[in-house]
Amino acid sequence: MVLSAEEQEFIKRKHEHTLKLRGEFLKQSSNPYRHATGEGGTVFDAGLARFQAMRVSNYEHFKPTGKSFRTGLFAVVLPIALYAWALKAERDGREEKYRTGQVAYKDRQFKFI
Repeated sequence: MVLSAEEQEFIKRKHEHTLKLRGEFLKQSSNPYRHATGEGGTVFDAGLARFQAMRVSNYEHFKPTGKSFRTGLFAVVLPIALYAWALKAERDGREEKYRTGQVAYKDRQFKFI
């Protein structure tokens, strides 16, 4: 894969920027006198702070839409309802076999002994 001069320059600038940010982070995080500034031992990351604030206030900004309704219906309600229906049908079928005598007591899965 051959990169154009523009792409190579972009990759070079991006790498230099990454090295600059990494150096700044290492400088701040390894400063032994950081506690004297009152900032504590961690480096403040504005992006991480915004992300955490967004996660906390996500419910406050939720707007119900048709898509969110369908997602909740198909991801939560429908599987539970289908599973309940399947359990009921299977148990009713088994109970019917027990009551009509098609399954001997000794062959039942659950019995009182």
